[in-house]
Amino acid sequence: MKGFAIGVAVSAIAFAILAYFLPEIDVGDDVVQLVGLAVVFGVVNALVKPIVKLLSFPITAMTLGLFSVVINGGMLLLVAWLCGEVLNIPFTIAGFPETGLSVEAIAWAIVASVGLSVISTIIGLVIHD
Repeated sequence: MKGFAIGVAVSAIAFAILAYFLPEIDVGDDVVQLVGLAVVFGVVNALVKPIVKLLSFPITAMTLGLFSVVINGGMLLLVAWLCGEVLNIPFTIAGFPETGLSVEAIAWAIVASVGLSVISTIIGLVIHD
């Protein structure tokens, strides 16, 4: 339970930092909603991402692992859709899900997933489990 709480806190901090530096990412203003976003992010990464990675293994192997960046961006778009449409937590990536899916939203999701990975790694090095 302690590890889960630390993971949620690290993800929430990473999302807040990401929203500060990337103009197309909006996470709202409330800390409770930010924690809710981090929980949804953790659940999607724990339940959906392994299945998608398994099904996309041939493409990932052909691209020498680079397709996993696209998968991470897709998971971030899924989190945005779940938060915006299902849970009413304000989280948008270049206007998605409010304005619909666009190439711009996909590109920003990929950029955000890379940034989120870097920020989470740095914070994880500082905050030990």
